[in-house]
Amino acid sequence: MNALQAFLTRILAVSLLLGLAACATQGSGGLKSVGRGNALPAPDTTNAAGAYEGTSEYRLGANDEIEISVFGVQDLSKKVRINSNGQISLPLVGAVPAGGKTVPELERDLTRLYASSYLQDPQVTVYVTEFASQRITLEGAVKQPGIYPLTGKTTLLQSIAIAKGLDPLADLSGVVLFRQIDGKKMAAVYDMRDLRSGKVEDPLLYGEDVVVVEQSGSKTALRRFIESVPAIGLFLAPF
Repeated sequence: MNALQAFLTRILAVSLLLGLAACATQGSGGLKSVGRGNALPAPDTTNAAGAYEGTSEYRLGANDEIEISVFGVQDLSKKVRINSNGQISLPLVGAVPAGGKTVPELERDLTRLYASSYLQDPQVTVYVTEFASQRITLEGAVKQPGIYPLTGKTTLLQSIAIAKGLDPLADLSGVVLFRQIDGKKMAAVYDMRDLRSGKVEDPLLYGEDVVVVEQSGSKTALRRFIESVPAIGLFLAPF
């Protein structure tokens, strides 16, 4: 993680904590319970081009870099980056929609395009060389906080492992998952012991999710938020 990413991560964490503090000062009216022991709904971006869907393979998105190989035709093999419109530009076939598709789907599309006019029985392979469109943020009491690419189906516990595990001072009952849903931020509080034992379902993560792990005993706005809500609960935060 470079210095800029680290700085942005810290700014994001501070913003989240300030938002929670603002909510806490509003009393019970500042947070609306929408369930207990349930999973957070999928984010708004689930149906958008390039969004990662937790129930399927990774879906390509803007700024992802992919390598396309056509067996036996070196001139058609190249690395390309998906543009902001979700398209790639290739020899012979021109602009091709790639955003929102899985790798197998794109391989089938390219095979069909090349076979329709240019090649006989083409064998097309697509490989993602750089994941850039879907990322998650891990902050707080983890060993390596930062912004990480979401390269496939990833759960909350797996995300903690990606960040090299919890800091020794982490509060096991203070793991908060933030997500943008219908234009509003939602949060779910989890206890690591319940997740590890299977008492609570390990939730899937989506692009732009933020996981914040509280430090045990610290006197922060996040601590006050966690102590004011059920150990496993979902809340709509109007900030």
